[in-house]
Amino acid sequence: MKRFLTGVHVLALLLTSTSVFGQIQADESALIAKAQKIHKDVITLDTHDDINTSNFTPERNYTQDLTSQVNLPKMRKGGLDVAWFIVYTGQGDLTPAGYEAAYKNAIDKFDAIDRLTKTIAPNDIELALTSKDVRRIAKSGKLVAMIGVENAYPIGTDLSKIKYFADRGARYMSLAHNGHSQLADSNTGERDGKWLHNGLSELGKQAIAEANKWGIMVDISHPSKQANIQAIHLSKAPVIASHSSARALADHSRNLDDEVLALIKANGGVVQAVALKAYVNVKKSELRAAESTKILREFADKEGFKVLERADVLKLPETDRAAYGAKLTEIRTKAAPVIRERLATLAPDVNVKDFVDHIDYLVKKMGIDHVGIASDFDGGGGVEGWNDASETFNVTLELVRRGYTKKQIEKIWSGNLLRVLDEVQKVAKELQAR
Repeated sequence: MKRFLTGVHVLALLLTSTSVFGQIQADESALIAKAQKIHKDVITLDTHDDINTSNFTPERNYTQDLTSQVNLPKMRKGGLDVAWFIVYTGQGDLTPAGYEAAYKNAIDKFDAIDRLTKTIAPNDIELALTSKDVRRIAKSGKLVAMIGVENAYPIGTDLSKIKYFADRGARYMSLAHNGHSQLADSNTGERDGKWLHNGLSELGKQAIAEANKWGIMVDISHPSKQANIQAIHLSKAPVIASHSSARALADHSRNLDDEVLALIKANGGVVQAVALKAYVNVKKSELRAAESTKILREFADKEGFKVLERADVLKLPETDRAAYGAKLTEIRTKAAPVIRERLATLAPDVNVKDFVDHIDYLVKKMGIDHVGIASDFDGGGGVEGWNDASETFNVTLELVRRGYTKKQIEKIWSGNLLRVLDEVQKVAKELQAR
C-alpha cells in the first residue's frame, strides 16, 4: 500500500533536516575554532622553503607579498612561525671549476638570508640557531628563519667548509641532490641503475663525522637508499629527512620505504612529510600534470614561450633558471583559471587530505615522536589547500579533523624536529670536548 506524506509530515521532515544541518554547522564551527586555537598556540615549522636571491634585495624582498609561495606577509596570514630557507645547489661537474661555482652559489644564498634577517627586516624575522632561539623569537612576535643546505656539493673536497656553513647558520645538510655528488649517490640512480659510490664515498663518510661534530643535522631526503642506510649507521646523532614522504603510499625514489623508516625510528630521527604533489600521490599527480601541461602549453605557444621538462630546467644556469621560472609563473597564473575549470572532474588535484594520509602512515609506522612537516615551497611543493604559506592553517585543521590532540600536533609541527636539533647539538658539544 502506498503511503502519502501529509503537510504535517513534510513540515516535520523539513524541521528535522534543518535541525541536523544546523547541528553539522555548529559541529564544524566548533572544530574550526578548536583548530584555530591549537594553530595559534603551537609553533609551526616548515623545514624546506627554497629561495631565489633576487627576492632578497632592498627593492624586492620578503617584506612584500611577492608571487613566491613563502614571504613574510604569507607567513603571517597563514600562521607559519618558522621557515627553513634553503641553500640549494643543483648538481654539477665534480671538478675544481664545478666546486668553485657551486660554492659561490651557496655563499650567495647565505648572504641573502643574512640580508633579510639583519638588514631588510630585522624587526620582523630573526635567524635561529637553537631550539631555545626558536622559542624565544616566536614568543617575541617575530617570525623565525633557519637554514638548511640542500646538497653538500659546494664544499668540494674541503671538509672545513662544513664548519664554516655551521658558523653561517646551517643546521641541516644533505650530501646529494638529483645527481651523484662527490660525497654520496643520489636517489636518481634508480632510473638507470648506475651508481658512483654504492652509497657514500670515503669523503662522504668523513662529512657525516664533521656534520656530527659541528651540530649539523644529517639530511637523508635526496641521497640513495644505500647512502641513507650507511649515513644512519655512521651518524653519532639522530638524522632527519627534511622533505620526504612514505614510499608505501607513493612509489617514488625520493620517498622512504618501510625499511628505512624503521632505521630512522631506531636512530631517534624524524621524517618531515613533504607536500610535493608527485611525492604525495603519484597517479593523481601524473594525470593532473599531463593535462595541466597541455593547457599550459596552449597559453605558452600564444606568447612564443617553450615549456621545458623539469630535468632540462635544472640544467639551466642559475640566472637563466630564475628568468625561466619567472616567465613560467606569469603564464601559469594566466592559465590557472582554465586549468581549474577543465580539470575539476577530469583530474582532481592532490590535496591536503592526501598529504595528511602520509602523516597518518608515518605516525603508524614510526610513532608520533618521529614525524614532522615540510612544504618544499618555491621548489615544486604545494598541494590543493596548502599551496603557499598563507594556507598553513589548513594542515592543522585536517590534523584536528583526524583526531590528533594538541600535544600531538605540537610534536608534528615543530616539537620532534627541535628535539632532534637539541640532541644533535648535544652530541656536537661532546665530540668537540673530546
